[in-house]
Amino acid sequence: MNLEKVVFGFFVLLAATMNFGFFIGDMSDPKLHNVNELYVAIFVNLIALVLKFGDRTQIGAIHLATSLVAVLQLASAAAFYVLAGGYENDPGTTASIVSLSGGALLANVVSVVLLVSETISYRRR
Repeated sequence: MNLEKVVFGFFVLLAATMNFGFFIGDMSDPKLHNVNELYVAIFVNLIALVLKFGDRTQIGAIHLATSLVAVLQLASAAAFYVLAGGYENDPGTTASIVSLSGGALLANVVSVVLLVSETISYRRR
């Protein structure tokens, strides 16, 4: 078992699940979307991004692109949250923040699909 691949897979999946945890729920209800979970999702996605820098293959480039998109979307959501005034967000603002995290979630799902397809197509040498 390759520990590097285990850590890589762990952070790719953790990034997706943390983002999903923030995303799920009524988009207009700020009580259902904890900002701390958004910040943890950003942190985990940044770790996944750093882990993807070492791969020089084409699939590695796509992995890196998905992470860049996810981090950009989540950072935009956090910036929007801060600029909108924090915990006193109205339903429209909350919906915008959650929508941005939804874009990041889509990028995370693409990354997980790539990871699974790469794992399935792997042949022992």
